[in-house]
Amino acid sequence: MGNALLITGAPGSGKTTVIRGVIAGLPVRAGGFVTEEIREGGERVGFRVSALDGRAGILAHVKTVKGPRVGRYQVDVAAFEDVGVAALEEATAEADLIVVDEIGKMELCSPRFIQALEAALASKKPLLGTILQAPHPWLDALKRRPTVELYRLTERNREDLTDALLARLRTEVRG
Repeated sequence: MGNALLITGAPGSGKTTVIRGVIAGLPVRAGGFVTEEIREGGERVGFRVSALDGRAGILAHVKTVKGPRVGRYQVDVAAFEDVGVAALEEATAEADLIVVDEIGKMELCSPRFIQALEAALASKKPLLGTILQAPHPWLDALKRRPTVELYRLTERNREDLTDALLARLRTEVRG
């Protein structure tokens, strides 16, 4: 059995909603971060990164003028590291459950994120996260690691997957 439970699925399928539901259902100290869309006038214009302790910043935006480009967004690597990566590092040291939402192309723009993720995976603490569904060499190799259990989220299995992950983590996480 792996220590990393990773959810994959189409964009907008509810991966972050499942993560939040699992965290809410576990009486343990969870740490890490989630990412969410930023919408203006019904259109997605960026992504926010929020640490589980409440800190937040802009991960990427169409109007950001600094940072590497991923699709139509520019990634603010410094803001991501200040909020998301710092939260991941703190969770690896202090939390009972490490949360990483998401492991994707934008996050991989940060070498510090890759190091922090590798440290979290090496910690043997349970890690609950989401990972890009589209093919990507580094991410595909991560999905194949023996310590990773990959779960595919669909509209039909959303509630069942939340329940299954809760049951799975209740056996592993001590509060």
